[in-house]
Amino acid sequence: MSKKVKKRLITILLSSLVLIIATLLITMNLKDNIIYFYSPTELQGASIDKKNIIRVGGLVKEDSYEYNDKTKIYSFIITDNSNDVDVEFVGIMPNLFAENKGVVVEGLAIDKKKITAIKVLAKHDENYMPPEVIDALKKEGQWQEK
Repeated sequence: MSKKVKKRLITILLSSLVLIIATLLITMNLKDNIIYFYSPTELQGASIDKKNIIRVGGLVKEDSYEYNDKTKIYSFIITDNSNDVDVEFVGIMPNLFAENKGVVVEGLAIDKKKITAIKVLAKHDENYMPPEVIDALKKEGQWQEK
């Protein structure tokens, strides 16, 4: 093997090694930052890690919204009309948050029926609902076209 061929081969091998290491590092970092989305029904059947942040979306159940002045905790129920998930949230509630409207909460699951929310995301206007919520409601047969 000539010097040129050896030099080219070493360059290719080192470049490949650097590329493989970079790909592995990116993949490992992305794995830790993935947030899964569930409907209340999907959450019941899922195996969840209580350390990972998850998103749950559905409709805010009517007459479930409460605010405790002493503890400063908002509580409400998210439903897909098949299953319910209790949510507790400390923070500022979005202005567009309302009962019977679409919502997605991001937080830690206490169990499969209760979540401590870090973020509450409400819909933008009368016609908007997050696509994940629409898909989940369609799967459950609860989606009604307007």
